[in-house]
Amino acid sequence: MSVVFNLTEKSIVLAEIQESFKDFSHGAQLFFLGVVRNNNNGKKVRAVSYDVHRELASKVFQEICQEVYNSNVSKKPESNINILLIHRVGTLQVGECSVLIAVGAPHRDEVYRISRHIIEELKTRAPIWKKEHYEDGESEWLKGHELCGTL
Repeated sequence: MSVVFNLTEKSIVLAEIQESFKDFSHGAQLFFLGVVRNNNNGKKVRAVSYDVHRELASKVFQEICQEVYNSNVSKKPESNINILLIHRVGTLQVGECSVLIAVGAPHRDEVYRISRHIIEELKTRAPIWKKEHYEDGESEWLKGHELCGTL
């Protein structure tokens, strides 16, 4: 199993990640992108800022990935799973990618389950705070999310 996670101020470029993520032992690769949308709850969004506690976030990313590993290896000890988790920090404009989760595994069921588990756990556990900036000049910190998926 290969696990890589990163917090970055740089743009996330899917084409570059796809090229570096190739593993021909995988029958399935899934790339989840979370992007900044232009509206939320009836308000027109112009940008989103992400603040993070880097040290703690890295620890949480590692814990989440370890849980995935432990769960899958106990079911299929031969599983060859690769995970890449990247989250942007700073201010992002509408359309920019804020989070990328890439999962490669021998079978499609694994990649769907793992990706869903990672994003839901990330949203509930990682010390990452999101502030939306609206076209009317207002801004607002958003509340966290409840877990809606399980491993």
